[in-house]
Amino acid sequence: MPRFSTRQRVILLVLLGAGFMLSVDFSILNVALPQAGAGVGLGPDGLPWITSAFALPAAGFALLFGRLADYFGRRRLFLAGMFLLAGASVLGGCAVNAELLLTARVLQGLATAMALPTSLALLTTTFVDGSVRARVLGLRGALLSAGFAVGALVGGALVSLLGWRAAFFINVPVVVTVLVITPFVIRESTGAGRAKLDVPGAVTVTGGLLAVIYAVIERSVPTAVVGVLLLVAFWLIERRSSAPLVPVRIVRLPSVAWGNYAGLVVCSMEPAMIFLTTLYLQQTLGLSPLATGLVFGIPGLASVAAGVVAGRIIGRFGYRKILTVSMAVQGLATLPLVFLGTDRLIALVILIPALFIGFYGHVAAIVAYTVTGTSGVPDGEQGLATGLTSMTQEVAGTVGTPVLAAIVATQAMHLTGMHLALWLDVALTLVSAVLVWFGLRPRATAVSAHQPAAELATV
Repeated sequence: MPRFSTRQRVILLVLLGAGFMLSVDFSILNVALPQAGAGVGLGPDGLPWITSAFALPAAGFALLFGRLADYFGRRRLFLAGMFLLAGASVLGGCAVNAELLLTARVLQGLATAMALPTSLALLTTTFVDGSVRARVLGLRGALLSAGFAVGALVGGALVSLLGWRAAFFINVPVVVTVLVITPFVIRESTGAGRAKLDVPGAVTVTGGLLAVIYAVIERSVPTAVVGVLLLVAFWLIERRSSAPLVPVRIVRLPSVAWGNYAGLVVCSMEPAMIFLTTLYLQQTLGLSPLATGLVFGIPGLASVAAGVVAGRIIGRFGYRKILTVSMAVQGLATLPLVFLGTDRLIALVILIPALFIGFYGHVAAIVAYTVTGTSGVPDGEQGLATGLTSMTQEVAGTVGTPVLAAIVATQAMHLTGMHLALWLDVALTLVSAVLVWFGLRPRATAVSAHQPAAELATV
């Protein structure tokens, strides 16, 4: 059991509290979408853009801001992100038309791209011991999961009592508190001697990510081609640059490459499953939004324990075993859902236990992939590593749902299409678990001071 100093406890409170608040805020805003759209005159066709306006910058700029934090200061960029979030939230809460609301969502996405990777980098550089870091990241995963569940459970009541604007205003006091405390407890940190920014790399990777994500959301093939070409150009630039934004040697680390691949699968398939089953519960079984929130929210709260447990056992068994087992649990728990029918009682008897188990696997996998993706990376490049993991999570959450929804749309009946999409979910998750297991097999040259003791013992 690690013993933290008073300063470390306050750092945990600030950084984990900020992540919890961002998760709650995101979940509550999802609940408030119809009311917010109606409040500013945005029709049903425009509602998805309230989410997309946030998702595009949150995913597209996470890598860039994570790397900028290495160059110019992690605390500085974290504070800038929180300050921007406060301003964007006030703007959203005061919005009187769709243009202001969507502008606020874009700014919130930028703020999230700044705050999430930098807060994670501050954690990984403050708690450098492998087992301690794993437990801290476990707590982070647990609180992010708790935030999502709490937002889903209380969002409807909050919006009903105080209106949709409360979904924007609720996080302002928390942000102000973080802004006041952070300068007193968190020291500035940067990578040593690295102040030159790779501008061509920054432009091509950010533009490529934005284009690819937009192409998936809007199902635009020409935009997808542009995005892929920009990402290819980025890779070629990085291979030849003397001071690359993303050094190729970092991306080639098995922990970074396979950790982020696992995160892409884990964080794309589970939210997509939740989206499909939400429609199933309301459109096929006829459940109310409140009942639907309880179906997901209660297992979500229970799965918070998975983050704490995962953080502890990673130090004992190594991230390779915990990551692959957690992915397998997530995939196998989704398997019963492909047999859901129209009988409400039978469906709930199948669905609720599957959600309990699947959410446990999902939360544990998030913790494990975060530990994996930041292992073996020097402290001076932790902003890059956490930028990659944050980007992976944001991109995954953006692209998974449209892909599975497109599969559903190929079938005449929604239930048949949902079954087909969930079969793909299960197959991709389980096959990926096997690939990650072999991809992370121990190598004698991969030993790092930041790996858990159990991982090192197998090298």
